[in-house]
Amino acid sequence: MENTDNKLVLKVFSRMFLGLLATAIIAIFTYKSNLALQIPYWAICIAEIVVVLLFSFLYKKLPPIVVTILFFVYAILTGLTFSSIFIAFDLTTIGIAFLATAGLFGLLAAYGYFTKKDVSKIGPVLMIALFIGLIVSIINIFLKNSIIELVLDWVILLIFAGLTIYDINRIKSMAGYEDIKNQEKLYVYGAMELYLDFINMFLRILSLISNFKDN
Repeated sequence: MENTDNKLVLKVFSRMFLGLLATAIIAIFTYKSNLALQIPYWAICIAEIVVVLLFSFLYKKLPPIVVTILFFVYAILTGLTFSSIFIAFDLTTIGIAFLATAGLFGLLAAYGYFTKKDVSKIGPVLMIALFIGLIVSIINIFLKNSIIELVLDWVILLIFAGLTIYDINRIKSMAGYEDIKNQEKLYVYGAMELYLDFINMFLRILSLISNFKDN
């Protein structure tokens, strides 16, 4: 059983890594080619939402190749939006934020994998908290309150930290499911979950580091 768990997690992480690599390559290329200033970010954001919804609701019905394509399409779209990061932040800040995120993510993933505690109940609670946080974030776009923004950075960072533990624990538990007919779809599904956790933690850590340097 342990070998099955390890195989599943390794497969998931390998696909997550490829997704992050695709995002990084597209972001750097878009920035270097000066396309970042020409991108209609609102359209890309809408496209990202559409892809996530298709992935989430049609995951079980779609063939593995389509699920995989949706994952990498999302990673590429994220790369396009992430090109703006190189405009807004200096390379040192981006590098520190990435390393901090990678370290934190690694620790959280290890805890989620090895813990014997039942963390299955925290998932729904964290999703509700995230939904509330997103609503407050939208409201704060108009309020432009720096204190609310700082609090949101910390709260949403903690939410995705919890979701990382929850997701890796849930992915590990799926290794024993006998009714999973197509393992490839499971690998990609797990990769998307962890990819989203990593990306969102990175954005919040990047914002926190930038605020700290500015102050």
